[in-house]
Amino acid sequence: MLTGKVAIVTGGSRGIGREIALTLAGYGATVAVNYCGSKEKAEAVVNEIIKKGGTAKAYQGDVSDFEKAKELITEVSKEFGRIDILVNNAGITRDNLLMKMSEEEFDQVINTNLKGTFNCLKHVTRIMLKQRSGRIINMSSIVGVIGNAGQVNYSASKAGVIGMTKSMAREVASRGITVNAIAPGFIQTEMTDVLSDEVKEKLLTKIPLGRMGNVADIAETVAFLASDKASYITGQVIQVDGGMGI
Repeated sequence: MLTGKVAIVTGGSRGIGREIALTLAGYGATVAVNYCGSKEKAEAVVNEIIKKGGTAKAYQGDVSDFEKAKELITEVSKEFGRIDILVNNAGITRDNLLMKMSEEEFDQVINTNLKGTFNCLKHVTRIMLKQRSGRIINMSSIVGVIGNAGQVNYSASKAGVIGMTKSMAREVASRGITVNAIAPGFIQTEMTDVLSDEVKEKLLTKIPLGRMGNVADIAETVAFLASDKASYITGQVIQVDGGMGI
């Protein structure tokens, strides 16, 4: 489905990003696994892909840094000759109630989740415009759609990603580039594993399907949007949330 395609997955060393990298490789894509600090985990993802017969390479880079994001895009383009798929997955949380939230907590989340997405979009666009093709998938969140107490910074960053997605989709559609967003609900990852059973039970009451999602739910949606099967879909936000955002 993705044979011959070159994909970048930011924040690809763990959790949802890891599963996305493995899934895209499983469908035949060459995958650049970006990481900020988890070199060993990123290399583990790459090695797993290679063992299964795929092609992958790890690239260190903090996407919140404009120049580092440029270096990432440039290096991947030089290494593989093209970039067909960009998955803006890198993200962090610094949860706190607004009255207790520090400026640093707000800025860190905005810089990584929102500005990091902008940085990668900015630098990959030139390449995809020349190719007259490309698939961009931005990772938003259901809390960017409905909000969540204690996550003003995170909600703002993910709502911003949605606006950015829709605007860019209009700008590049004429060149055969699609831009879509995925808004995951509560997905079982390392981040949710630390939640208490009481918190998890409360969350489940808000999800019509009555369960958390898994990383494969998100990764398969990414693979679909990256494929030719989704060539007529752009500017959309796919809520993979078990009905939480209904």
